[in-house]
Amino acid sequence: MAESAVAFLLNNLTIWLQENQNLLGGLKVEAKIIQGELQQMQAFLKAADSREDSDPQIKAWVRQVREIAHDIEDVLEAYMLSFRQNSSPGIRGRFKKYYFCIKDLKAKRRMASEIRNLRSRTESASKTFRQLYAVLPTSNPDTVSISTYYDGRDDALLLEETDVVGIEKPKKKLLEWISIGDSTLTVLSVTGMAGLGKTTLVKKVFDDSSVEQNIDHHVWIAISQVFNQSNILRDLIKQLLEEVKQPLPRGFEDMNVAAMKEFIYSFLQHKRYIVVLDDVWSTNVWESLRYVFPRRNTCGRGCVIITSRLNSIGDAASCESGGHVYPLQPLPPQRAEELFRMKAFRGGPCPYHLKEVSGNILKKCGGLPLAIVVIGSALAMKRNQIEEWRRFSFNLESKVDDCDLMRIWKLLALSYYDLPYYLKACLLYLSIFPEDALLEKATLIRLWIVEGFVEAEKGKTMEETAESYLNELSNRSLIQVATTKDGRPRNFRIHDVVREYIISKAREQNIVAAILKPTEITLEDQVRRLALEDSSAPYSDKINNLRYLRTLLFFGSMELEWGPIICRLLRGECRMLKVLDLRGAPLEEIPCEVFKLYHLKYLSLKNTNVSIIPKLIGNLAKLEILDLKGSNVTELPIEILKLRRLRYLLVYRYKDFLDYLPFDHVQSFKAPYGIGQLSRLQKLCYIDASAEVVRGIGRLTELQRLGITRLRKEDGKELSSSLSKLTFLTSLSIAAGEEGEVIDLPYFMPSTCLRFLRLEGCLEKLPEWISSLDALTSLHLRSSKLRDDPIECLQSLANLKDLVLYGAYEGEGLHFKSGGFKKLEELQLIRMRRLKWVRVEKGCMTNLREFEIWDCKEMKDVPIGIEHLGNLDFVDFSDMSNEFEDRVCEEKGRGRVDVHAHDHDRERKGKGKLIHIPNVRISNWVDGQWEAVWL
Repeated sequence: MAESAVAFLLNNLTIWLQENQNLLGGLKVEAKIIQGELQQMQAFLKAADSREDSDPQIKAWVRQVREIAHDIEDVLEAYMLSFRQNSSPGIRGRFKKYYFCIKDLKAKRRMASEIRNLRSRTESASKTFRQLYAVLPTSNPDTVSISTYYDGRDDALLLEETDVVGIEKPKKKLLEWISIGDSTLTVLSVTGMAGLGKTTLVKKVFDDSSVEQNIDHHVWIAISQVFNQSNILRDLIKQLLEEVKQPLPRGFEDMNVAAMKEFIYSFLQHKRYIVVLDDVWSTNVWESLRYVFPRRNTCGRGCVIITSRLNSIGDAASCESGGHVYPLQPLPPQRAEELFRMKAFRGGPCPYHLKEVSGNILKKCGGLPLAIVVIGSALAMKRNQIEEWRRFSFNLESKVDDCDLMRIWKLLALSYYDLPYYLKACLLYLSIFPEDALLEKATLIRLWIVEGFVEAEKGKTMEETAESYLNELSNRSLIQVATTKDGRPRNFRIHDVVREYIISKAREQNIVAAILKPTEITLEDQVRRLALEDSSAPYSDKINNLRYLRTLLFFGSMELEWGPIICRLLRGECRMLKVLDLRGAPLEEIPCEVFKLYHLKYLSLKNTNVSIIPKLIGNLAKLEILDLKGSNVTELPIEILKLRRLRYLLVYRYKDFLDYLPFDHVQSFKAPYGIGQLSRLQKLCYIDASAEVVRGIGRLTELQRLGITRLRKEDGKELSSSLSKLTFLTSLSIAAGEEGEVIDLPYFMPSTCLRFLRLEGCLEKLPEWISSLDALTSLHLRSSKLRDDPIECLQSLANLKDLVLYGAYEGEGLHFKSGGFKKLEELQLIRMRRLKWVRVEKGCMTNLREFEIWDCKEMKDVPIGIEHLGNLDFVDFSDMSNEFEDRVCEEKGRGRVDVHAHDHDRERKGKGKLIHIPNVRISNWVDGQWEAVWL
């Protein structure tokens, strides 16, 4: 995005001017002029960004500004690198000073010429900007008129029942919610990404005979992006009156908003009605209309149904009224295939010769009904000709615009252009990841920050701001939450159709210009971000001229011949790299070329075979993130202390399952003396404890996550003092030096932000300060060997969602009392050899979804009161005694535990002591592997 590029450049340019005034000399004035012109254009860019597609002049100008911004960045960074190289050692003797003076003079002359050229280009662009600014519409720049695109929503209102599939279950649920409504207003919301069929579903509910018979008034209002409250209210009044054949009120055209609201409120009082607000784009829409619907009808029933792509709108509208939100999901494979056959083959079977290509095309649709209908209908015209189908499939992969996907893409364009400018670049950046990739939240946040996409917000860290960006994209249904941890999103996915759209936009905007596959090997000289995915492609002729490359991400496999390709690329001209992610690359040592990347901010060698970090690491003065997770590195050189901008230092490897039982689950690293000098560190995992390290931690006052291992009891007091200074700490993991070593933190005043806590080692008693951790969501106690039942102390933790007790207790029983663990969702009781019984009182752990008991061989019976856990989805009893297994089977036979294997519906109805658990697994460790039995 041009605005993002300019904002990033202006920030860097300001810093650069401050730090390098001596290099500019007389060019300082030129640089200041460029800076001023760009600042004036930046506000206009925010408005112009949303109008590129509809105005060719603006589109050409935005491209011009983007190229200027990139060129300025290239010039500044090239000369910073040049001057650094000139000042480095290499030539010795009396001619060294003279040699570099001549070289510096030539470099400054070239720089002067290029900066003057850039000033000329910037002033020309500024002149064009003033001309365009004079004619730019004054309406909201962040919206696009819905009339610009044909999105097909009106067609959804005309579909027959036989034209749709997969709506039976959601339709049944919506009808159920409508039927159980009382005299209070019921607000229902259907949310999900574009093309899922929200409008189609709600129309079928709206027209259902059970609704028609029990409702007096039916109103359907289509909401556009450019929302006009007066027009909506007038439309509502007209539909209400037309239905009962009443004339419009006198002076209707002159009624103001307040008068229209009062009329509607009075009309609906004591009436039975259903109003659909279709495709709501802003919470302001609901806020402006909510009070026209009576809150309570003594003689009637009111229902409002909202459809929206934004989850937050559904939550805001429905929670206040005690309503419901239905998050609509893509069709499951079987129903998707059914719909595809209905459209492509008129309901008949797929011909044998088309099965493979048909499956490939259907996979790209990703269960999106609109995509299936549009593509299936287009293929129906190709008369089952295999070559036509293959050509269509190729076009679909190649993002060719004439492949009948424009209708879907125009629908997505509405969501894309509705985004704030700063979210557009973040969304387009996701196109660099492979198809079907699991997008790690932590990785995305770090990449966005170092790429310059995240704007500083007062009172927030950059990480908090970036996380809010992710949540907003999820709220708008442009990305989907894949997994959660402690109730918070941990990984995301992106729908294939959305991915195809943003790949096209990213290449157009030069956000991500190339993702290499065998069929995609065309590289332009100005590629700035590149992802390597498949080593079978002939890269060697393409990779030597990437001198503008800023980001290189590796998504290949260690089994492929990647080493020579990576080394050759790094030996080329790509000396301006800022992001280098070589995770999983077949490397046993870091290529020496990496340490010449002066501008490098992000270096990942995750899951490589690298074991040694050379002293040359000190050359990477701008490095902010060093990710060595899963590597073989166990020690860092003292030169790491030169990296004063380092914010993330991640050096650890989780050991194999058999390697660490029953203690020491992580391979940590030994830090050099003076680790406290890295004062900007926010994440430090996992570091071996020593007296010096324990003291130095207190100087790292910006730490948010800390993992420390091999702690000795005598260092506990010093560590307590250091930890009490870390007021931003959200995650803390402490492991003792060896099994049986006592963890003693007597004076620890924990951060009020602490959400995750793991203590691995012997505890003489449960620390009193644990019960004060109001923000704690996850607690792991491992090898604690407590003699007193810890449940009494822990059950009052108000926000705890995940509790793991691994060898943490040496007593015979655990008692979960009524009212405790109100938010707990996952509970694991593991390897407590003396544990004989577990009792759960009614009203305890009411939200528990997963319950696991492993290797507690003294237990002979299932937990007493398990029938009270009515929200359980999954129970796992692993490596238990034979008597316990027999008892579980007996309880199933008695009806105390009613077990359903692989019940994906996950609908549970508690009946007395009967509890429905979708999955119960009993498994034992036999001959080096788990033998599992699903009941």
